[in-house]
Amino acid sequence: MKTLAQQVIEYLSWKSDEASEPFTVADLAAAVSTVQSGAGIEADSLCKRQDIENLLKKDIRTPRYIAALAAAMGTNVETLKAGAFVPGAAPSTFVVTTEPADDPKDYLIAQYDAAGAMGNGGLVLEEQPPGLIKSWRVDPEWLRLNVQHHTGRANLCIVTGFGPSMKPKYNPGDPLLLDRGVTDVESGGDGVYFFRVGNHGFIKQLQRIPTENGLVLRAKSFNPDYDAFEITQKMDFAVFGKVLTVWRSEQV
Repeated sequence: MKTLAQQVIEYLSWKSDEASEPFTVADLAAAVSTVQSGAGIEADSLCKRQDIENLLKKDIRTPRYIAALAAAMGTNVETLKAGAFVPGAAPSTFVVTTEPADDPKDYLIAQYDAAGAMGNGGLVLEEQPPGLIKSWRVDPEWLRLNVQHHTGRANLCIVTGFGPSMKPKYNPGDPLLLDRGVTDVESGGDGVYFFRVGNHGFIKQLQRIPTENGLVLRAKSFNPDYDAFEITQKMDFAVFGKVLTVWRSEQV
């Protein structure tokens, strides 16, 4: 059976008059609505057109299913917002690889492509991770007991820790569970985030600090050898997701 994303892509390709014509979020919303109407999808799993169109409004938080749908379509939320999605184009570097689980009740938490997060130019990290964790397979009970608050299991992914700036919170190579559904600190609250400033990627604690000129974000490391820095509104800043849980390795 074809996935919803596959059906949407086919519908958009069929609808397009020119192969290179881009599609906006509104186009995607209409396609999702059309495909779902004949797919017999359960009501609580529906992607509502109005919710998707809300992505066009700056002050509304990204609906939790959009990141997963975008990844399955081989693109990302930012591309959809910009109206730059082209059906049949080469997959985006944001694609999260999935594979069938041994047990149909299991959940596959796949790798987030940190190195490819900025496209062909790549994301500059403070240090490359010592190898990658490609995926985790967990059962519903593990997720229920260990990750109680998230925006939806489809938004969960694994980032392999890199660089020494967050020691002793975690070590390079340790697994970090990321929620891609949290894309701004205002809605996600203070915490540890995976983000970029320009083309440089960071995983640091972000704290909102009030100043006479308004709120600024302060990025802090757990390693005292690394200085904190402030992120202002004039900087090219974007959040990839909020780190929910880390597992710190210890050699024995």
